[in-house]
Amino acid sequence: MDIILFNGRVVTMDEENIRCEAVDIKGDKIYAVGDNEEILNLKNKNTKLIDLNGKLILPGFTDSHMHLLGYASSLQKVDLRDAQSIEQVIEKTRNFIKERNIPKGHWVLGTNWNHENFKEKRFLDRNDLDKISKEHPISLIRACYHVYSVNSKALEVLGIQQGKLPKVQGGKVETDEKGIPTGVLTENAVWLADNAINEPTLEELKDMIEEAAEKACEQGITTVFSDDFAYLPSRDYKKIIKAYRELIDEGRLKVRINQQCRLSDMDILEDFLNEGWHKDKGDKNFKLGPLKLICDGSLGARTAYLSYSYKDKPSTFGMIGYSQDELDELIITAHKEGMQVSTHCIGDKAMYMVFDSIEKAQKLYPRSNARHTIIHAQITDEILINKFKELEVIANVQPIFLNYDLHVVEERIGKDRAKHTYNWKTMLDKGIHLTFGSDCPIEAFDVLPNIYSAVTRKDLNGYPKEGWLPEQKLSVYEAVEGFTIGGAYASFEENVKGSITPGKFADMVILEENIFNVDPDHIKDVKIETTILGGKIVYKRGK
Repeated sequence: MDIILFNGRVVTMDEENIRCEAVDIKGDKIYAVGDNEEILNLKNKNTKLIDLNGKLILPGFTDSHMHLLGYASSLQKVDLRDAQSIEQVIEKTRNFIKERNIPKGHWVLGTNWNHENFKEKRFLDRNDLDKISKEHPISLIRACYHVYSVNSKALEVLGIQQGKLPKVQGGKVETDEKGIPTGVLTENAVWLADNAINEPTLEELKDMIEEAAEKACEQGITTVFSDDFAYLPSRDYKKIIKAYRELIDEGRLKVRINQQCRLSDMDILEDFLNEGWHKDKGDKNFKLGPLKLICDGSLGARTAYLSYSYKDKPSTFGMIGYSQDELDELIITAHKEGMQVSTHCIGDKAMYMVFDSIEKAQKLYPRSNARHTIIHAQITDEILINKFKELEVIANVQPIFLNYDLHVVEERIGKDRAKHTYNWKTMLDKGIHLTFGSDCPIEAFDVLPNIYSAVTRKDLNGYPKEGWLPEQKLSVYEAVEGFTIGGAYASFEENVKGSITPGKFADMVILEENIFNVDPDHIKDVKIETTILGGKIVYKRGK
């Protein structure tokens, strides 16, 4: 089909032709951009004309880090993000069991509780959850997904009891002073609960992915970097790949996928490499991307791995998922085989360890343009920021994290150290590549609130008035770059997506208002009008 979009405010994100009025689409590619007159002169009898009525059109958004299957799964769980007390958690979960008529003995799952929002200011434990039910195993996940709370029935199902605690590398089953499990599982210990949940069938997986992708495209997202391989208790990554490829063959997937391949130990990484998956470049709709590793935890749970003790809990430095030797082996192996590596690092010490591994990999097997990535990259310092530039590592950050973190970061690490964190403007000014994402379902994948966060440096309630570390504010253009050309660069696809440029995929989003002209505080409230994927309208608001 030949489509012409005209009479718009087109911001192409292509520096050679940043602004124009019209776009000609032929098939799934952009054919031409320009002013109304020159583009309308290209129409023929089969051309479909779409009047943009002055609305803003941008390249389709890329969410460069989220968990699409995790989000799909969260739609089936009780959402506790608004709970302001432990009693509210108990009430909401009881109601969820009643509304869903969940049989006794079946798991009850919940997400997004945050103890910082509770009047009690503490983690949920088994005693709290036992008040919900002693006949259902219950697992409630903290907002960061690095801490789970389970009840006594769940501990029984998992075989966790005093004197018989499983040893988990990079994780912990918390106990009280008598050695009795509290029901709190941290970091890698959360897999004890996840592994007990029934695994969905292939068809169930496909339905879940389709529903989640549908909702993503409603936010103007046309490409997702998704971390899905660890979703299944069996860790059967081939089943995940099969689900995506069947959805594409059936014409049911409304976003393009770049899979961040969570292959957490050498056994599964070697299986992946021996099967030749790292040489499978995929296609325009589904691509197997980097090796994904989770190195540490979260700032909110005080499990991000720091090189100094937490200011508000001096007894801990956080937690690390790997020893330096283990990290070296995984990163060097992937690098040697030509894979990108994307590592979850929030604490500064975790980043130092990853940079150490990357330096060793490059020394042993020099490779230009490797485009390794650190996801989150929150608690940095001047040395680390310079390391990003020196080693040409991409910073994959989540602007929306400021909504919560700006309230706790100074408490966690101190005001002076906090000045060197979330320093995205400094990174850009040093020529470091940035790409933006949401980490959904940790946060919603709505793009406009993310852009607002990067531009204003405020929480979603408008605090603080001048923004936190306001010298780190980005321009609207820079923030949009993080969700467009930045994402394309991170997946080696800057030649086929990320800007409205002739020859690239016709992935675009039409916005209700021009975010370059509105009050920055209003950006978060701007709506998506239309999403176009490969020249096809896949979402139109109100229809």
